[in-house]
Formats: sequence, structure tokens, C-alpha cells
Amino acid sequence: MFDNKTILITGGTGSFGQKYTETLLSQYSPKKIIIYSRDELKQFEMQQKFDNPCMRYFIGDVRDQERLKQAMQNVDFVIHAAALKQVPAAEYNPMECIKTNIHGAENVIKAALTNDVDKVIALSTDKAANPINLYGATKLASDKLFVAANNMAGGHPTRFSVVRYGNVVGSRGSVVPFFNKLISEGHTSLPITDTQMTRFWITLQEGVNFVLKNFSRMNGGEIFVPKIPSVRIVDLAKAMAPDLEHKIIGIRPGEKIHEIMCPADDSHLTLEFPDHFVIRPSITFTSRTNNFETNNINESGKAVEQGFEYNSGNNNFFLSIDEIKKLNQEVSSNQ
Repeated sequence: MFDNKTILITGGTGSFGQKYTETLLSQYSPKKIIIYSRDELKQFEMQQKFDNPCMRYFIGDVRDQERLKQAMQNVDFVIHAAALKQVPAAEYNPMECIKTNIHGAENVIKAALTNDVDKVIALSTDKAANPINLYGATKLASDKLFVAANNMAGGHPTRFSVVRYGNVVGSRGSVVPFFNKLISEGHTSLPITDTQMTRFWITLQEGVNFVLKNFSRMNGGEIFVPKIPSVRIVDLAKAMAPDLEHKIIGIRPGEKIHEIMCPADDSHLTLEFPDHFVIRPSITFTSRTNNFETNNINESGKAVEQGFEYNSGNNNFFLSIDEIKKLNQEVSSNQ
């Protein structure tokens, strides 16, 4: 699907963008991969790692619509990964978060329509479902923009969909590298926000593979949610440092005990497939299909029960301490 195609990744120097690039180069023969981001140092470092002739590096911000329009000329597929993602930072810098996550989403949509991009997938987060923090609220707004963009498209061929998943194991700023840092520094305890806290758990490669697959699946307008395991944060701490005590520090601003990916309020819109869920649009499309029970690779889904909620606390798949250890070792060896 990606052979001889041009793919642009916003925020492409991040963990996801680099793994996506690595996967595209190893499995396909793309015409161009355009890395669009605002950090020149990260782009320089990424160029040392990926110097394939098909690689292009564009300095630009998703807040800059004109630069996006220029970057998307003759682009076939866009992955929108750029975002301000740190929950506490968003709480203290709300306008900056809104400019990037909401206005930036609008700019990506307009640039894609201007250039008749074939397909766009925007990356979302479990924090966008029933959000209680600003980051989640901006990503919910972004999700709504990308879904509605299928109506805005009019005569343009562009299709827009969203992929929503949970915490990526070992990603920058996440709990695993934070715990590793404390352990390496010789701390005698690990901070635990709440003993009941759970999180969805996915590896970076699994996230990349899910996005790749959904370019084939998408009709346009869906929110794709993978079926993935949960972890208890206390189990994670035990897996990483079985001999260290746990210091309960309380929930940080904007945190939840359990994360949600398919809210109960959307159960009437949710379809279950063998390895994922699809949340259908709440709006009706005038020039796009409104049938999401069968996707473009002929997989069939069925409606979930009314009131169904997919959250990290009621998940029927939890990783054991030994499974967490094994997964952490696999992720560490692949980094």
C-alpha cells in the first residue's frame, strides 16, 4: 500500500514517528517519507539514523497552516502525531496546548484538503475519552475535527480517521523510563500515585502496526481502538524493582484512576471487531459511507451492548508481573 507513495508524519521526530519510519523503510519502498516537525536538533539526530534517499526533513509547526500546505504538496498519506502531550504542562500552559492540539489539527485538515491527500490518520489518546484534563479535552476536540472533516471534504477525495490507544511502553516522559531513572540513581522507594491505578499498555511497534493496518481498513470517520492489555501500576513497580518500597504520593492534577478508550456514553456507536473496536461518528455523512460494520478489508464488526465501557480497570486482559518483566525486556532490547 505504501510502495511508491509519499507519506508525511507531523511530529515525526518523536518516538512514534521514528518507529513508523523504521517500519516503512523495512517493509515497503516509499517514494518519500517527509518528517515535519519544529525541532531542528531532533531532525538532525534523526537524519543520522535515517539517511535513506527517500527521506525528507521539513522544519515547520502544525500551528503554521501555510507551511503545512507547502509540505503536503503531492503527499498521499498523512499521520498526524504532533501534539503537546504532558498532562501537567498542559494544565499550566492551556493556551499553548490549545494552539497546537486544536488549531494545529484544523491546519492539518485544511492543508490535506487543499492538496487532495488520499488518507489522513490522526493519533489520539485514551485521555480523550471522558476527559478530565486539558490535554484530553484538546485531543477530544481534535478527534471531533478529524471525524467532521469527512463532511468538510465535499468533492475532495480525502478521508480522515482517528486511532486511539493507551500508554506506550517506554516512550519518552512515561512511567517506565522515570522508574528506571529512580532505580539507577539508587532511590529506596518508587512513587505510586494510587494503589488502585491501572493503565492500558501497548508497545510502540504494536501502535505502529495498528496504524499501518488502519490505513487499509478505514472508510473515513471512524475512531479505531485496539484491544490491548492493562497493567496495575503497583505490579509495574514490583516488576521493575521488587525490593523497593512504594511511596503513595496522590494523584497528580488531571489524572484518573483508570483510563477509558470506549466510553459508555458512546456504546450505541461502538462496534467490536476481533482485535479492535470502532467508534462510529455521531454525525451523518452526506457524501461518505455511513456503514462501518464492514471495513475496507472485509472485516465485520458487531454492536456492543448498551452501556459497554472499555476501560483499563474493567479490561479482561491484565499483564502479570512476569509478563510485565518480559515485555519491558523486549522493549529495552529493541530500543
